[in-house]
Amino acid sequence: MEYETHSSEETFNLGFEMAQKAHKGDIICLDGQLGAGKTVFAKGFAKGLGIKEEINSPTFTIVKVHQGGKLPLYHFDVYRLASGYDMDDIGYEEYFFGDGVCLIEWASMIDEIIPLTATKVEIKKYITKDFDYRKIIVTKRR
Repeated sequence: MEYETHSSEETFNLGFEMAQKAHKGDIICLDGQLGAGKTVFAKGFAKGLGIKEEINSPTFTIVKVHQGGKLPLYHFDVYRLASGYDMDDIGYEEYFFGDGVCLIEWASMIDEIIPLTATKVEIKKYITKDFDYRKIIVTKRR
């Protein structure tokens, strides 16, 4: 599926809508250049799960666990990792196969460990069209 958004609100709302359909064990892989809207999407996704706490990118902690919604949210930012094998140190399998939903920013950096059942969300910005314009492509990895 392809979506076009013309504001950060629309990108947020797409994340919100996707979270409404989320199930235990879902893995959502977010990719896009810096400033594309990955964290905006993540904030909408968390809100869609019913999580009330503030969401920001866990760049230095790699993963943040957010409770209080219909499912726990395991929010990863793997930008600083050299490969997926660095995820072994944080016990990623407990999150990937746990009771919540994983949302992974910069997921292509750890592609070798992402399950084939994951959903890929690629956010592309085209400032030549409009500064706030985004094309968001959602696909299953399979």
